[in-house]
Formats: sequence, C-alpha cells, structure tokens
Amino acid sequence: MPLPMNPAWLHTFKTLVDIGHFTKTAEALYMTQPGVSQHVKKLEQACGYDLLKRSNKQFHLTEQGQQVYQYAVKVASDQKQLIESLGFDDAYAGLCSLACSGSLAMSAYPKLIELQQQHPAMSFHIEVAPNERILSDVQQGRIDFGVVTHLPNSHLYRSQVIGEEPLCLVLPASYQQQTINADTLMELGMVKHPDAEHYLSLYLAQCNEPGWDQIPINQIPAASYINQLSQILLPIAHGIGFTVLPYSAVAYFPQNDKLHVHNTAQAVTEPLYLISQRYRQLPKRYNTIQTLILEKLCQPQR
Repeated sequence: MPLPMNPAWLHTFKTLVDIGHFTKTAEALYMTQPGVSQHVKKLEQACGYDLLKRSNKQFHLTEQGQQVYQYAVKVASDQKQLIESLGFDDAYAGLCSLACSGSLAMSAYPKLIELQQQHPAMSFHIEVAPNERILSDVQQGRIDFGVVTHLPNSHLYRSQVIGEEPLCLVLPASYQQQTINADTLMELGMVKHPDAEHYLSLYLAQCNEPGWDQIPINQIPAASYINQLSQILLPIAHGIGFTVLPYSAVAYFPQNDKLHVHNTAQAVTEPLYLISQRYRQLPKRYNTIQTLILEKLCQPQR
C-alpha cells in the first residue's frame, strides 16, 4: 500500500534536484546525507516508482521523477503565494526574495539584516547568481526581485535603473607607482573567475587607454583560477596576477590595502537594473526593499 506523500519529502526531493548533489543538499537543509537519501526513498515508495537513476555520485531524473519534481515546484509556489497573501499589505512583514551578483550581495545583505533587526517580522532569501539565472528565476516566480547588469526584455520584466557599478582593474600594491600597459598585464597573468573574461573585455573596450581594446584576451596567461568571490583577490594581495571585479568586491576585501586599483583614462561602469515580473503585483514589503536599495546600495565612486 503506497505511503502518504509527506511535504517534507517533496521539499527534500525538490532541493536535491535544484542543487544536483546529495552532500550539498544535506548541508543546505541541515540534514545528514543518509537523511536526504531516506526522504527520497520514502517518496519513491509513496509514488510507487523510481524517481532517480543513480550513477556513482551523479543522478538523473526518471520520467516519473520529472513529473514529481514539477509537482513539488508547484507545491512550493502555492505555499509561497499563500504566505504572501496572508500579509500582503504589511510593508514590514513577510519573506522577501532577491537575487543579485556576489559582489552586490556583499553590500546588500548587511543592510537587509539591519532592516530585519528593526522589523523582525521580515525575512530575506538572497540568491547569488549570474544574470541569466536571475532573469530565469524572476520570470518563473522562484525569485521576486533581481538586480542585473543588462536591460531585460520589457515585455517580460518591469525594470528600473538603480545606479552603476564601477569595474576595477586590480593589481598588487607594488604596481602603484608603475606604468601599466598591455605588456604589464601579459607578464602578470590574470586571476580568472567565472565572470573574468566578461569584465575584462568590457573594461578594455571602454577604458579609453590607447591600444587596450586590441589586447588579445584569449592570449593573456592564467595566473590562477577560483570561483569563490571572497578569494579572488587573495593571490593579487600576495603579488600574483591581476583581475577585473566590481568595486564592491574590492571594497569589502579585508586586505585591500595590499591592492592597487588602476585608474584609466575613462572609468568603466556597468548599469544596475532592478527587475521583477512585468504583470505581477508584489506585496508592499517590496516597496520597502526598493527604497533601501535606491538609498543605500548604489555604489560609491572610486
């Protein structure tokens, strides 16, 4: 006889599919890995079908698993909408979900925590993600507000320019008095990260330094690579390589006295757009968040 379908099992299964890894799912849900496996097993027993096909440390959804996942997504969305409707008109209560870049999260999250201290009925879900995922998550209702760096489709999103994020060319502090040119960058090599080539190409194209827009990015040697934002500047602080990052990532780096931010002929910035679904009316608490972002989170100039 099939077991009743426990909502906790559905939540664990949805989280596992979203994250794609048993151990990381266990960490996210504050569970043990065997506990995650047990929830999935019980959900399979309740459904009467295998939901996953496992291969070593990886897994793939079966056809039935895909259907159950879509159902779990709907359950989560319905629950979220219900919670929103209960406190829809309270400007200082309820869950607020926001997605942005890692550098912006470093400046945004402390401000949101301060707001939550003032209004304990508020809570925040912050996702660090690239532009494409933020746009997708907002459009599909997984996230309510997003901050992106290029103007989205006006037919799908409501958007507002909230400021500009300066981009910084960052070198070791020992280069502060030196002439920086294309040869310097080639000799140093680049500390690479997931957005490194995007930021560098934008920087070289807009900085107005003679000949910099002709530097072959794909020929710059890699001094290092890391995908953890808080660690990208660490090798540079130790005299290794250069990189390009948003100002906020540099400002919040604890050893920024060991860095040199090079000033070029033309400052390079990326516009910041606050986005939401075009035809969705958000709870009043999002007006509070929007005011905070406009007043507090626009980045200072270098």
